[in-house]
Amino acid sequence: MSVGPKGNQHTIIRQFCKGCRICVEFCPTGTLDLDDRFKIAVAHPEKCIACRMCELRCPDMAIFVRKWAAKEGPMSEGRSQKAEGRSAEALNDAEGAESGAKP
Repeated sequence: MSVGPKGNQHTIIRQFCKGCRICVEFCPTGTLDLDDRFKIAVAHPEKCIACRMCELRCPDMAIFVRKWAAKEGPMSEGRSQKAEGRSAEALNDAEGAESGAKP
C-alpha cells in the first residue's frame, strides 16, 4: 500500500497483476508504471487524482485506489466516514419519530 501526498491510497495485489499495462495506459496523470519485475508500481504518487481509472480498467482487480478526506479518514463513495455516521444517526432519528418511538 502506498499513500501519496494528496492522501490517495493505492493498494496493489502483486500476485494478481500480470503486467498487461492497461492501468498504466488509462492513467491520465502518469502515476503508474511497471517495476523491474513487470508488475504495477506507483511511480509518481504525487500525480494521482484518485480518478480510479486504473482500478476500473484492471482486468485482474490488482489495484485499488481510495481517496482520503483531510482530517476525517477514508472516503466512502465521495463521503467521509464521519459524514456517513451523521447520515446514519439522522436516519435512525427519523425512523424513530415515524414509528412513534421516544428518543
